[in-house]
Amino acid sequence: MLTILGSFFSKLVGKYMPDSFIFVVLLTFLMLFLSVFVMGQPLVAMTNYWGDGLWTLLPFAMQMVLVLATGCALAASKPVQKILQYIVGFVHTEGQAIVVTTIVSSLVCWVHWAVGLVVGAIIAKEIAKKIEGVNYGLLVASAYTGFLVWHAGLSGSIPLIIATPTTGDLAALTGGKIIPLSDTIFSYKNYVPVLILIFTLPILNWSMRNIKSTAKVVKIKSEENFVPKLSATTPAEKLENSKILCFLFVGFIFFYLFSDLANNGSVDFNFINLFFLGLGMAFYGSLTKYLDEFKKSMVVCAGVAIQFPFYAGIMSMMMHSGIDESISNFFIGIATKHTLPLYTFFSSAITNIFIPSGGGHWAVQGPFVMPAAKALGVPPADAAMAIAWGEAWANMIQPFWAIPVLAVAGLKIRDIMGYCIIALLWSGIVLASCIYFLW
Repeated sequence: MLTILGSFFSKLVGKYMPDSFIFVVLLTFLMLFLSVFVMGQPLVAMTNYWGDGLWTLLPFAMQMVLVLATGCALAASKPVQKILQYIVGFVHTEGQAIVVTTIVSSLVCWVHWAVGLVVGAIIAKEIAKKIEGVNYGLLVASAYTGFLVWHAGLSGSIPLIIATPTTGDLAALTGGKIIPLSDTIFSYKNYVPVLILIFTLPILNWSMRNIKSTAKVVKIKSEENFVPKLSATTPAEKLENSKILCFLFVGFIFFYLFSDLANNGSVDFNFINLFFLGLGMAFYGSLTKYLDEFKKSMVVCAGVAIQFPFYAGIMSMMMHSGIDESISNFFIGIATKHTLPLYTFFSSAITNIFIPSGGGHWAVQGPFVMPAAKALGVPPADAAMAIAWGEAWANMIQPFWAIPVLAVAGLKIRDIMGYCIIALLWSGIVLASCIYFLW
């Protein structure tokens, strides 16, 4: 059954799933069509609303780029690599490999989703090199299933967005109010499903260990003709490689962070990004070395950087055409205070097929979900987290964020899709049940 499902979805994804940027363009034209021909808005006016809205999410887009780039750079640092090697040393059987990979990936993804994706792939690959004949496809899939908890963690886009002071359309979605992390990430409504998934996903993945995959790890030989490290000779080179300068700056960063936390007593998107930026610099011990790795990490940020302005344009058209109000009224008409979070969860999962981004979800779904939540008396934190959980859940069949995992592992999406579908089914039961009975 798993083989049939995996093969079916792999072919479906490979044949019909274009790049996520293409979806943004198609969604832009869809919104324009609905605005003009359904809502009766003037074409020129809607075009202007789109153009004027393009740059309203630039601060948020930069935050998203930084969270991805700092995470990838941190995952590539020597301290993280040494920790992973230490963990791998305790793994001796296939069952242990699957459980350890799932747990490590889940915990790290909760702390920082970008680090978790890369770390999960690395530890899966290292274990596969150590244990002969291990189910490598399942091992990599186990690493990716840890991504299920990312949007309920410390780097979750939506909870951090609504906890960060902002202006404009994003601020309007919550009535200009800040929603603290105590109402989202650290609420029992959130950490109950997180704990259930962290405890059950290793068991689920372990139970699939006898369903073999043809995927194999590609062992890459270490480079023999490496370039020897040259010692710094000029004053400029010494300054660039100065550990003293690096740690003085890191100390300054953390002094500010502790001071800010003491004064405000809260954590937001900017705090998290600066924290991991400083931690990365400390791990590299050199500003130049960190900058070099940061540049490499920026390559994976291209999709995020180019797409977010168009999400902002789509959001602007929705809000000025009345589409957001119409969809809100639809939800108000069919939902109740008790069922709206569940409906939002499933609609967010569907949206993720077209917009594989938590921030993009907030820009597109926030304008109609939040007004509906207010009208029905649903706490704004619950409505926002329903969007977040739906996006995280659907990532199991949306291959966009599997790209960095597969790139490190050297596999194709078809090698892990069958296992991810099983994880999707189980996690869907867990999340829908928690949302319905706890919220």
